[in-house]
Amino acid sequence: MKQNIIFAGMAAALLSCGTTQQKQSSMQLIALDPGHFHASLVQQQMYPGIDSTIRVFAPEGPEVKQYLASIGRFNQQTDPPVHWATDVYTGPDYLEKMLQQPAGNIVVIAGNNRLKATYIRRSVNAGQHVLADKPMAIDAAGFDSLQAAFREAAAKKVQLYDIMTERYEIRNTLQRELSQLQDVFGTLETGTPGNPAVVKNSVHHFKKLVAGKTMVRPAWYMDETQQGEGIVDVTTHLVDLVQWTCFPGQTIDFQHDIQVDSARRWATTMSLQQYADITGQTAFPPYLAKNVGKDSLLQVYANGSFDYTIKGIHANISVTWNYQAPEGTGDTHYSLLRGTKASLIIRQGAEQQYKPVLYIESARHHDSAYAKTVAAHIAKLAQQYPGLSLKENNKGWEVVIPEALSKKHEALFGRVMQQFLEYIRNNNMPAWEVPNMLAKYYTTTQALALAKKQ
Repeated sequence: MKQNIIFAGMAAALLSCGTTQQKQSSMQLIALDPGHFHASLVQQQMYPGIDSTIRVFAPEGPEVKQYLASIGRFNQQTDPPVHWATDVYTGPDYLEKMLQQPAGNIVVIAGNNRLKATYIRRSVNAGQHVLADKPMAIDAAGFDSLQAAFREAAAKKVQLYDIMTERYEIRNTLQRELSQLQDVFGTLETGTPGNPAVVKNSVHHFKKLVAGKTMVRPAWYMDETQQGEGIVDVTTHLVDLVQWTCFPGQTIDFQHDIQVDSARRWATTMSLQQYADITGQTAFPPYLAKNVGKDSLLQVYANGSFDYTIKGIHANISVTWNYQAPEGTGDTHYSLLRGTKASLIIRQGAEQQYKPVLYIESARHHDSAYAKTVAAHIAKLAQQYPGLSLKENNKGWEVVIPEALSKKHEALFGRVMQQFLEYIRNNNMPAWEVPNMLAKYYTTTQALALAKKQ
């Protein structure tokens, strides 16, 4: 089934002013089976040189309808103005139809992770650039497929990249910047298994209100064979931040630089009523029967923790998914880097009113010379990040970040797309990016394999 949907008003007017020649010279975005809401988030803005019509190839169903509804909402924006049109194909041969598209376009993949390895490799082999939501691999077989996909992308001279939004979150960016200042941070500690030098924890919730309504999650989101376990999902961002923050510009060889030391996994239990509240379905589908116990509770393997060594540095990663946050609370993120002179810590708990806050903590903070050094570096950083300042506390300082520098998670997807477009146009992806993507997915999939042995 093929539909052509051209949004009215501003969209039609702006589309009509483009010449045929301009359209032929533009790259086109292709949304392949957009089953996760992340698929639409790169379309919150327009991009120079990208055709304003998105080609959509997907199976018929509620997921593609939700995607199209999101594009429709974005088209109502005025800041920035958005004017996407969509050309939609929802036949059962949607993948084959997509593979017949002219090479050199950009396929955006965000949805059922069990299908992602196939989607990535077939798109690459069709000569398309691929921007994929995390995770690009959810198990050892997926990691093997990803290695092959990167080899094939190099042979086809196309770019393959994952959407690492957290690099653009201002607190993560500043934590990285400060960790490179030896007279503030010192050097990164080595740590031990019992006292790691790097810790990254995140807590999430299945039931969330968005614009006053409960977010609807697809049923397969609760199936670890389709979504992937928590230990290979959200942890992708956390492992990426460890690599990007602690070893900037360095290539990581997963065969020599990574050792997963211990790992564990555990389930979040969910009643049928709770499941129905977040999926809209009144019964567990057959593929979830394996996870429903005699007590009729669904076991969702969304939680995981592992300790690993990366280039000799001990790190701990953990992710927890609760069903619902207590009233007045929310998701939390904790990030610790221990240096020889200071620790850089991001906290997002009750004391921070569940908003992330970056701290510099040091036993030297009473030393006036050290305090002046810290202040001088923050003043220098404020030239690049206007409004940055310090607020002293009994352990050191809070780094005060103006609201203008704090972007919501959804707004960061456009930053990733802009970076990806630069890599495509200039063929200047840093040499470390591909090996470090492989190192990241090796770490998470090895942690899962080890946790399953416990």
